[in-house]
Amino acid sequence: MGLKSDGWIKQMCLEKDMISPFVEQTSKGVVSYGLSSYGYDVRVGSDFKVFTNLNHALIDPKNFSQDSIIDIKAKDGYCIIPPNSFALADTIEVFKVPRDVLCICLGKSTYARCGIIVNVTPFEPEFVGNITIEISNTTPLPAKIYANEGIAQVLFLQGDEECLQSYKDKLGKYQNQSGITLPKVIKKS
Repeated sequence: MGLKSDGWIKQMCLEKDMISPFVEQTSKGVVSYGLSSYGYDVRVGSDFKVFTNLNHALIDPKNFSQDSIIDIKAKDGYCIIPPNSFALADTIEVFKVPRDVLCICLGKSTYARCGIIVNVTPFEPEFVGNITIEISNTTPLPAKIYANEGIAQVLFLQGDEECLQSYKDKLGKYQNQSGITLPKVIKKS
C-alpha cells in the first residue's frame, strides 16, 4: 500500500471521475483547495448545521434529534461557529473512491492554527458521495469558516490488491449521500 502522488490523483480524476468537480491547486487570497503534492484539498460548501443547546437536546447517535442543531447558510462568504462549539458541513466535491483505494482526511493547518479542528472518518473503497465534514471550534472565541474554500486535505492510499468487501458491497449507510448527512444507525430487522 502506498501514498499516491498528484500525477496519479489527476489521472484518476480525469479518467475515472474520482473527484468532481476537480480543480488544480488554488491558493491566492483563499484558504487553498484543489490538487496538492500527495492529496487533494476539499472545499466546504455554504450550508452548515451548528449544534446548539437551545432545546436541551441530548446527542444520541442511535436516535439523533434535529432539536440539537440549527441550519445556517453562509452569508457574505462565511459561517460563524460559536466558541467551544461544533458544526457539520459538506464538501463541494463528490467522491467516487476506487475499489483498491482508501482515503484519509485531515484538517488544514491554516484552520488548525486558529483552533479549528476538522474530523472526517476515512472514505472506504467504493464509497460514492459528498463528504460530511465535522468542524470543532476549540477556542473561547467565535470562528469564521469560509464557504467555497479549502477545509481539509484528502490523502489517497492504494492497496496492492482490491479489497474483498467494499463499502458498496456492505451497502454502507452513507453511500450516495448528498449534502450534510446526519448520524444514523440501521435498525435491526
